Amino acid sequence: MLDVLVIGAGPAGLFAADQLAAAGLRVQIIDRMPSPARKFLMAGRGGLNITHSEAPDAFVGRYREAAPFLAPMIEAFPPKALIDWCHGLGQETFVGSSGRVFPVAMKASPLLRALLRRLEGRGVTLQSRISLAGLAGANTAIVQTENGETSEITARAILLALGGASWPKLGSTAAWVPLLEKHGVQVNSFQPANCGFEIAWSPFLKDRFSGSPLKRIGLTLAEHRVLGEAILSEKGLEGGAVYALSAEIRDTVSRLGSAEFEIDLRPAMTAGQLADKLARPRGKQTWSTFLKKTLKLKPSEIALLHENGPLPADPSSLADRVKRVTLTSAAPYPIDRAISSAGGIALDEIDEALMLRKMPGVFAAGEMLDWEAPTGGYLLQACFATAHCAAAGIETYLKTATLDQKP
Repeated sequence: MLDVLVIGAGPAGLFAADQLAAAGLRVQIIDRMPSPARKFLMAGRGGLNITHSEAPDAFVGRYREAAPFLAPMIEAFPPKALIDWCHGLGQETFVGSSGRVFPVAMKASPLLRALLRRLEGRGVTLQSRISLAGLAGANTAIVQTENGETSEITARAILLALGGASWPKLGSTAAWVPLLEKHGVQVNSFQPANCGFEIAWSPFLKDRFSGSPLKRIGLTLAEHRVLGEAILSEKGLEGGAVYALSAEIRDTVSRLGSAEFEIDLRPAMTAGQLADKLARPRGKQTWSTFLKKTLKLKPSEIALLHENGPLPADPSSLADRVKRVTLTSAAPYPIDRAISSAGGIALDEIDEALMLRKMPGVFAAGEMLDWEAPTGGYLLQACFATAHCAAAGIETYLKTATLDQKP
């Protein structure tokens, strides 16, 4: 019999398999996709951000309501441990100017190839195109091939690492939800996280400036404020600054039906400084020319100013507009366009070792669990930390089971 069956070949599943195999356990991985870690590879296309160099307290605080749950796991497997693990696979890292940590290769593929080679060397088998169809007790998974043929795989412990509900084309379909609910496990509804938000742009802005970046802006929702960049899209607003506030915007939409937030196009300047510049004579210049020369506003930024109505002639009022372009959204982008998801297995359904309380011997890790995090390395760090916790829990569980079986 297998010691551990890992279901899901994303970062959490692969990492846990690596830890379990290093402990001498016989491990098999199955995954429904043709190849492993497809979402991981996609996330690394623009530069794989594996973790962050932020101070521990601030780091853990990024997980919002789930911070108390994740804190001990991240303490047990902190960013330095993840960096050392990468180095152990021959993948050197560096800290970027933003504090984010990247592999020198800047891609996910070299790290993934090194990990797969090590798993193979440790005797871990990986079977693709096999889906979880059900769980028959703590030791048996019912699996299904692409042809619809079903069979059973028995193991002393099972680790579920099936991901959340974002980017379903890459494997995270949340098809596992009813399989666990059948056993009485509570799964909180999935919602988009690190996502854009729909905005009813004017036809002029939508037609002329979709895809335009907004650089070095401030974004404010109530008492929450972030600095960063965004992108005007045909559907609305997306990009790093929006993702950083996506949980707050999404929760406001859910609670009130819509969310009103503000863009500061010149966060490095005060309203008074802007007003002084705008008090200069405009002469015969058009507003666009005047704003371009005086404040170096781009055409897309000037168009954004017009979304709040005609431009005020008074310098103070116009400066206030530049500092506070008000936008309203009634919905986030659909979850299939979100970077990650919120929701998942309710945290009181699992014990401190990440074993399902209602299904002893079955563990869960990664985005299946109900936590969320902003981009910046926090997502992957938590996936690895929960996998580390689950792997340790499985080791302890199997040792205890072995002792219990001895006469």
